[in-house]
Amino acid sequence: MRQIFYKKVMAAALALLLIVGIGAFSQKIDEEAGAPIAVLSQLGTRGQEVRAIQTKLKSLGFYTGAVDGIFGTGTQKAVRAFQKSVGLKADGIAGQKTLLYLGLDGSSSSGGTSSSDLTLLAKLIAAEARGESYTGQVAVGAVVLNRVAHASFPDTIAGVIYQKGAFSCVNDANWNVAPNATSRKAAQDAMNGWDPSGGAIYYYNPAKTANAFMWSRPVIVVIGNHRFCR
Repeated sequence: MRQIFYKKVMAAALALLLIVGIGAFSQKIDEEAGAPIAVLSQLGTRGQEVRAIQTKLKSLGFYTGAVDGIFGTGTQKAVRAFQKSVGLKADGIAGQKTLLYLGLDGSSSSGGTSSSDLTLLAKLIAAEARGESYTGQVAVGAVVLNRVAHASFPDTIAGVIYQKGAFSCVNDANWNVAPNATSRKAAQDAMNGWDPSGGAIYYYNPAKTANAFMWSRPVIVVIGNHRFCR
């Protein structure tokens, strides 16, 4: 009986080692192939990332539920609405690109901001001011940052850029323009504190807008085709 028991124990141990070995081997193959397994925030997942997603979507006006860290149908619906608003595939899954657009990729850069903030600001600059001088591009980036610091606007770069009605480019073909090295550098210079706009929180192209509110704003400086205003 004892001999049979030992044989069973040894067989179970060998089976466990085989399973662990296969798992490690599969993980090694995935890593070598450049495809590490990642858990995406989607229906049914829980955790701090889900909580951060809910918080950001709530600040942007897409989510009205509880910030509880549970990815339920309400969160899924909000993610889909956000994705649709920015031209992403509206699958309700908060993958890498959706997190990037939300400013939640978690990557840090110098200056205390995330790399996704830099990319998002560069994307806005590319869409709004790619035909302007370099100084004019930095000034557009500075306006976004001035709004972040202003009590009347959202307190994040993503919140300012995606605020309803703030920048029409996020809903048209210009948003498909990829930021280039120049717009990225302009975004970084703005983040580093260069503000050619003189503290402006608005800007407009007088040849392209008849908005009475924008025309009523006191002009601080004119750079290229844009008037920068208080």
